[in-house]
Amino acid sequence: METGGLGGTEATVLRVAGALTPLFDITHYQKGRTHSHVSHAGELRPFQDLSNAKRPAALIVTNRWKVAIKLRKQCPDTPIFLWLHVFPGRHNRKMGAALKAAEITVICVSHTHARELEAFLGAENAPDIRVVYNPLDDSLRPDGTPRNPDRLLFASSPHKGLAEVFRQFAALRRDLPDLTLAVADPGYLRWDTGAVPEGVVFLGSLSHSALIRQMRRSLCLFYPQTSFAETFGLVLAEANAVGTPALVHAGLGASAEILGDPDQQVDGHDPAQTLARIRAWRRTPPQVSGNPAFRLGCVAQNWAELLKRATAKCPQMSVR
Repeated sequence: METGGLGGTEATVLRVAGALTPLFDITHYQKGRTHSHVSHAGELRPFQDLSNAKRPAALIVTNRWKVAIKLRKQCPDTPIFLWLHVFPGRHNRKMGAALKAAEITVICVSHTHARELEAFLGAENAPDIRVVYNPLDDSLRPDGTPRNPDRLLFASSPHKGLAEVFRQFAALRRDLPDLTLAVADPGYLRWDTGAVPEGVVFLGSLSHSALIRQMRRSLCLFYPQTSFAETFGLVLAEANAVGTPALVHAGLGASAEILGDPDQQVDGHDPAQTLARIRAWRRTPPQVSGNPAFRLGCVAQNWAELLKRATAKCPQMSVR
């Protein structure tokens, strides 16, 4: 995770698996991997190796519901979880009935995510849905780093509304010409963001520790885009954990649940609201903090309890 270029879902999987390795034997079967490797998060193996593996005590499939259904046919008695990090598209409506029939439990990453998923699938077709938050590193705390009142930060893949953020920033800069916008792009997806306004600084792909340093020194995480709904929004939670506010569009995705602070929400369609909030924060930065429920220790405990209950009847489970 310190090499950069890792998305929030991948980072979450590694953090959770790493925290659970003292309790469980964990193997990752990854499509695209060509060789095996042992890491702090468990053994990493090519996906095709799963066909010849000893029956696992439980299977956790990340995002791909059709893979979970296929594995149910191969492992009829194994507890299977679909760990969902996205909002499914309209062409996936039939996934609910299929998952329910296959007795596959869906893990959503926020209560907002779970409510919207159930509404999308329909109550009669919804499988068992549980919520386990994405984890914050337990060590993330404010450290007294001075924040630059003229520096805003965007720290997401560009498909998550960066084109709109550029326009919002350009509008801000007409009134606050000293503002700069630092853009940290993990680099795993190319995306047309249109013209780049004056005052934008591209940081490229950063390691996690370097990204956290950028958060600490910025006035805020600038994310009032109105189109991309986050199921969790890990960078929002991380920014708050180190004492940096995040400015988001009210009512979009899980942002309100993750931030839990109306002062960090504006109408992204109203440039006057955004300008007023930035001006207020430049005078008096708000006091924000991380949610204890997002801490890795708490999240890992929730996962451990879930897995132990599900696999209680499976003698193959390895618990240290």
